[in-house]
Amino acid sequence: MIKSKFHYAWIIVGAGVIGIMGALGLGRFGYTVILPAMKDGLGLNYGQMGLLGTGNLIGYLSFSLLGGFFASRYGTKIVTVLSLTLMTVTLMLTGLAGGFYGILAARIFTGVGSAGANVPIVGLASAWFSARRRGLAAGIMVSGSGFGVLVTGIFLPGVIQAYGVDGWRWAWYYLAALSLAITLICQLLLKDTPAEMNLSPCGAEETAPPPSPAKERGDNTAAAPLQWGKVYKNPALWQLGLVYFAFGFSYITYATFFAAHAIKAGNLTQIEAGRIWSLVGFVSLASGLIWGGVSDWIGRRAALCIVFSLHTLSFAIFAFSSTVVGFYVSALAFGISAWSIPAIVGAFSGDIVGARLAPAALGMVTVVFGIGQALAPYVAGKLADASGSFSYSFMLAAFIALAGAVGSLFLNKSEKNM
Repeated sequence: MIKSKFHYAWIIVGAGVIGIMGALGLGRFGYTVILPAMKDGLGLNYGQMGLLGTGNLIGYLSFSLLGGFFASRYGTKIVTVLSLTLMTVTLMLTGLAGGFYGILAARIFTGVGSAGANVPIVGLASAWFSARRRGLAAGIMVSGSGFGVLVTGIFLPGVIQAYGVDGWRWAWYYLAALSLAITLICQLLLKDTPAEMNLSPCGAEETAPPPSPAKERGDNTAAAPLQWGKVYKNPALWQLGLVYFAFGFSYITYATFFAAHAIKAGNLTQIEAGRIWSLVGFVSLASGLIWGGVSDWIGRRAALCIVFSLHTLSFAIFAFSSTVVGFYVSALAFGISAWSIPAIVGAFSGDIVGARLAPAALGMVTVVFGIGQALAPYVAGKLADASGSFSYSFMLAAFIALAGAVGSLFLNKSEKNM
């Protein structure tokens, strides 16, 4: 067995950061900045723009479970690379589409690609790290979303302005080019298991040889069959999924309509709104790292409750504010904890079912999470059209986040290190 001060697991973490930057930071959160220009360019209302967001999340939902299943069965790398390739194509097609329905179709398949990359990547933390470092590793990985928000918030408003009427189309082309580069990096660096490099998981006691990659994935006849009942019939995972639903519904309302609300309620320009949104990305870079580590220390339930409470505060401030100061305070409160819930949920899933089934478990709870994400943009958009303001939409997001904070306290208490 190879022993080294530097473990390849940290390369996996780095590749995971880059992969999640593509899967979520570009594929999903790029839409936040592009949405106002798309709305004007296509002459759509907020309900239709919300439906485009919902379409993306329906695609994400539809492949969340399958992405985790395929990763557990065939390996994370091949599923991730194929999914990122699909997403690259659909980002380009979003810019090329001639109308609402063409863009809706492209956004749905972008969601499929996002799920097929994000769910397996987060699951790698359970394969490459022992339970005592799993939350930290997953926390670092999910900071990729923050990098994506930072890049899109700073870069895309300038692109949109530079290309005039077709600026929103060119923004999608640039995202597609960046997505292609990310796909190639993941192809080069990702490995499914430590056994592929004759290693044990980082942080594990190296007292026995690791199993073969095929045996870990369950893809040869000598391997024990995957016990799917431990995932799909596990009440602790369903409880976790319901809490994850609250995150999905609340945060995607905020992320989808942040720029639109800042421009409408605060009379800001596209570039000014993008600058505030980029603060979310910058501050959130360490959010998963910090809270993933905190969850290893104080427990997953307590960490989730604290993070949901911060989100409740952020969304409530945004609902009632029409000033730049209020927008910045809200962005800061959200940013410091933004991507921590996926990190904690990813680690919690591994705690419950173990490393081998962790991608499938995360895929299952992500389906429930995805239902919340799919519902929220359409509901929030319709509320905005009916009321003439996004305030009610963000008030609803704050209430759902508060429910998540309370629900976190009642999650299964029998967390175990596996």
